[in-house]
Amino acid sequence: MSDEERSPARAAGVERRAPTFLEAVAPLVAIALLLSVGYGFLRLRAEVLLIAAAAVAGVIGRRLGYTYRELEAGIVASIAKGMPAMMIVIVVGALIGSWIAAGTIPMLVAYGLELISPRFFLVTTYLVCSFISLVTGTSYGTAGTLGVAFVGIAHGLGIPLGQAAGAIVAGAYFGDKLSPFSDTTNLAPIAAGSNLFDHIRHMLWTTTPAWFLGLAVYAVAGLGTGAGSTTGLDAAAIQAAIRGAFRFHVVLLLPAAITLYAAIRKRPVIPGMLLSSGVAVVLAIAVQGARLVPAVASLVTGFESATGNPTVDTLLTRGGMASMMDVTLIAFAAFAFGGIVQHTGMLDVLLERLLRVASTTGRLVAATVVACIATAAMTGSSFLSILIPGELFAPAYRRRGLAAKNLSRTTEDSGTVVMPLIPWSIAGVYMAGTLGVPTLEYAPWAVMCYTGFLFALLYGFTGIGIAPRRSDDETLPGS
Repeated sequence: MSDEERSPARAAGVERRAPTFLEAVAPLVAIALLLSVGYGFLRLRAEVLLIAAAAVAGVIGRRLGYTYRELEAGIVASIAKGMPAMMIVIVVGALIGSWIAAGTIPMLVAYGLELISPRFFLVTTYLVCSFISLVTGTSYGTAGTLGVAFVGIAHGLGIPLGQAAGAIVAGAYFGDKLSPFSDTTNLAPIAAGSNLFDHIRHMLWTTTPAWFLGLAVYAVAGLGTGAGSTTGLDAAAIQAAIRGAFRFHVVLLLPAAITLYAAIRKRPVIPGMLLSSGVAVVLAIAVQGARLVPAVASLVTGFESATGNPTVDTLLTRGGMASMMDVTLIAFAAFAFGGIVQHTGMLDVLLERLLRVASTTGRLVAATVVACIATAAMTGSSFLSILIPGELFAPAYRRRGLAAKNLSRTTEDSGTVVMPLIPWSIAGVYMAGTLGVPTLEYAPWAVMCYTGFLFALLYGFTGIGIAPRRSDDETLPGS
């Protein structure tokens, strides 16, 4: 007997129906309550809470006339859209493990402890991560390589890890938002119907003040940081432990150079990372004297440090594809929830309700911001938080005579850079797992990530930086 034949809705001849507003909003309320109480206060596993929220959405989907197989198809389609990002996450695990085994990350940490002043650590971290992510267009690659090294330096300098991770994440997402090499930067103008370089220039209205605001916060926070005696002793001990366990040589920069070259040349991400990891394994054997089996195992199970210094061993025992399985599991659970609410039309109902109140430019921008954040929270996907609101709101922007680049800018302000602040999103779980700092601990310090959409709201209600529509085909430059 087929699933359709077993379904009461099918047996009674009842067709699928559109959800009411209350039915559409119920899964959003459920996930908000489950995660805020269960994850935020009771510290329950996010995977279980996300599956529970997906179950709530599934029960409502059944009430709407959907069979289990149809809900399952929505889940599978949602997971399929996120698979490229999850594949990168897994490969980054291999990259981290092999770079540590080769001595690349330990060398960067040791030299960073010598060169970076505690007072300017946050500013330096922010500037370097912003530049590298802008050049490469990858937030994951920036955080998974330089970010790991900067966390190690923060350990040695006595910098609060929440502050350090916040500066890393904000800097990494600066490039993810503005770089022409970034996938989300290219996706936003496609969804909204604008031109890529017009979109990038228009984002400077919101990104520039948000970025400088973050820089000011890090500069002020750094003024209260000094190199006290305890911190100095810790830094010296960490350097001694690293230098005692690893040999340093300029050739250890080769894995980083390969990754940077592949990103600048816009080569496929995963092959470039795998090549870098393979070279790192060779260097681990040739330079560090590692045996073949442990060196290769660092790709899968990560590197296990045994320097005798607890801080260094905690810092360097990480990486490997297996370490990213927790990230992947949470992503699967989040996509299960997102797949159901999208497949059953619940998300469409919520977004259409937002459109009804968008009677002015300010309200339209505000509705776009809310829609992007809600989509991000419900799906955990930066792609969906851009695509769905972008496609839905594009006609409304045209009707009001507003350039499509206003829409594409707002989707990035409230979609792309907000993702790492959501603990159950792929980005949030990845950043927390890679840097070893909980999302809620670094989120307040990722200043640029939550101030961009505030400037978008300000401009929407004041008219500052809002461009009028000039041509029918806004995909052409200068539109």
